Amino acid sequence: MSPVTLLPFIVLIGAMFLMTRSAKKKQQQAAAMRNDMQPGSGVRTIGGMYATVKEVNEDTVLLDAGPGVDLLFAKNSIGAVLTDDEYNRIVHGIEHDLKSDSDVVPDDASSLTESAETDDSVDDAAAASDDKAVDLGKKDATDEVQEKDADAEQAEAAEEPKKTDGDSDAKK
Repeated sequence: MSPVTLLPFIVLIGAMFLMTRSAKKKQQQAAAMRNDMQPGSGVRTIGGMYATVKEVNEDTVLLDAGPGVDLLFAKNSIGAVLTDDEYNRIVHGIEHDLKSDSDVVPDDASSLTESAETDDSVDDAAAASDDKAVDLGKKDATDEVQEKDADAEQAEAAEEPKKTDGDSDAKK
């Protein structure tokens, strides 16, 4: 066999090796994350529920989902172990000093503009633009004449008798 014939098989085996290797690495990371869970840490289940770990057993995890609500889950059903900041931001809506010195963007944009500056900028913009006027839907006299001609043609077409299936101008 020539090397050209074996090349597709070699490439296929190499691709399969790389795919299984990356999948195995992801599984190992997920298992390590699940084994590192400790009581008090926030988690997200694969179903999208957020809760706090209350107790960790060999194959199960007891989660506190709210006051008086304890749920028993399999360890495999834990999708992610969250940091304290991330858990508080998602569950309680508490932002933990994320750039507290940055400017706050107001809800209303009117406070961002000043009236004196806007009057000057509008005048400058109007003086700087020497382009054609924008058509705002106003009709000129020529447009009105064209519309009248089109209406007259339609009226003439309506006056002619309409042919039915039985009538025709063809010679017999």
